[in-house]
Amino acid sequence: MTDYFPSNLPLKSIPHSKKTVNTPMVETGDGSGKLALTIAQAASERKAGEILLLKVTDVSYLSDYFLVMTGYSRVQVRAISSAIEEKVETELQRRPLRTEGKGEGSWVLQDYGDVIVHIMMPKEREFYNLEAFWSHAEHIPLNPKDLEDDPR
Repeated sequence: MTDYFPSNLPLKSIPHSKKTVNTPMVETGDGSGKLALTIAQAASERKAGEILLLKVTDVSYLSDYFLVMTGYSRVQVRAISSAIEEKVETELQRRPLRTEGKGEGSWVLQDYGDVIVHIMMPKEREFYNLEAFWSHAEHIPLNPKDLEDDPR
């Protein structure tokens, strides 16, 4: 057993604590925060429901943020996906590294590298329950002012 655990390293348990958000807004100083906010705005403009922003930087190496949202028809899911691509390309000159599920339209995944977007129909969202799977991630509340295209 000592082959696997060096004796000179102390074995400590990792404290489990949930972080609380000090500010209701996404930190737009970082590029991934600005990207996540731009995506949320585009989704809101297409009437996406239940937009959830999770900061997964501390719990996953996959990305910095996950955005999960609901589209209430296959047409709306595709429209939200297209609106996100268009707004991000126009404002930030970025395209998704990969997009999956757009043909079927019940669950579209867009991978921007540092932000991963899930656009799901209500049935899929309830079944896969990504909110519960990533419950240990930091939930970033989105204010209506955050989702305005031109905040004043």
